Amino acid sequence: MTERKRPARGTAFLVRAEGFTLVRVRGEADENSGAPELAEALGNALHEGKERTVVDLSETEFADSAVLHTLLDARERHEDAGVELVLAGPFSTPVRRLFDVTGTAAAFAMTASVEEAAAC
Repeated sequence: MTERKRPARGTAFLVRAEGFTLVRVRGEADENSGAPELAEALGNALHEGKERTVVDLSETEFADSAVLHTLLDARERHEDAGVELVLAGPFSTPVRRLFDVTGTAAAFAMTASVEEAAAC
């Protein structure tokens, strides 16, 4: 009998980084797991006083419309506060597809890595 691997629940958290604020999203993020933590972390990121927030999606296996809505909301709040919001990959196929299918990829600054996002 083969044991089936359970999908990783999504989570998001704020990380201290030099020169920018980093928010990491890991696992399968949806309206119940990941999106609420992401909203909280992105809200806290605005209080960090940095000029840029980088959202690291490189370890995000899946994201649904709740995550996309959270990111769109955060983009608007960051813009209003004069803080740049950058999404960093590399992006998994399901995450990339979310942006492509919804036509929202152009709404975000997106980079291939956190290092690239930090340098832009």
